[in-house]
Parts: sequence; structure tokens; C-alpha cells
Amino acid sequence: MDTSDEGQPLDPIWLEINNNVCGGLAGAPGASLVAERFIGAGWRSRSGSSWESYEVETSWCRIEVDPTDGDTLLNGVVDPQRFEDLAALLTRFGLRFSLELYDDEGELLREIADGYSSAPHDAAPRSLSRLLALLGLGSTRAVG
Repeated sequence: MDTSDEGQPLDPIWLEINNNVCGGLAGAPGASLVAERFIGAGWRSRSGSSWESYEVETSWCRIEVDPTDGDTLLNGVVDPQRFEDLAALLTRFGLRFSLELYDDEGELLREIADGYSSAPHDAAPRSLSRLLALLGLGSTRAVG
């Protein structure tokens, strides 16, 4: 089972903002199994924008779980006050991950990799290209 309507839907307050979180899961077990872990934590899940992707959500976060060659990309919207909660959940799932949080103008605010958080960014932000390069991809983050 990799889809479920049992969890809470995304709070409407987060529907109007652009995607503000993206990241990757290194060596993840597959998008379906990742979606099942979110379902087990009480999240909703449905088919995503591609044949093999899933969209998972709860009241404070909605992310697309999209498989690539060997890794899995994440992107969507998260309540910035709950960014660390998303990282804690991925840690609890036993996944190796990297997450980035952006503001409304696309400026990098925070990074967390495998549970280790960077300090809030006060200097010029690094671009998403570093993360995508690590995953072997060259595109930019989706907005929507």
C-alpha cells in the first residue's frame, strides 16, 4: 500500500506559496517504500506527477517523492517552523538525506543533511546546483 487518504490534508495557508523545500534521499529504497514510511507516520499519499512518483502530505507539509537513477528527489512546501520536524522524520525512517529551505524570493535559508543542521544563512546563499550536482542532475528546483 503506497497511497492513503487517511492522514491530514495540507493546511490551506500553505497552498498559496511556492515550493520552499527541496532535497534528496541518497540510496533510498524507492519512492513507493518511502511513501509507505510517510503513511506509517500518519501522512496522506497519492500518485505524483510522474508514473513512479508520490505526493505525501500532512497539515504542515506536502512533498513530491520522485525517484531518479539511484536516488530520490524531494520538493514541495513545508511550514518553515516545521522544517526540522521533516528532517527528524527522515532520520527516524533511517534515510540518508539532504534538505534545503528557501524563502519566498528563492534565497537559501537553512540546510540539513542527515540530521545535521546548518546555522540560518546570513551570507549570500548557495544555489541548489550543489545539491543537484551531488545527485548527478543539472536542473533547477521546481516552483509551483
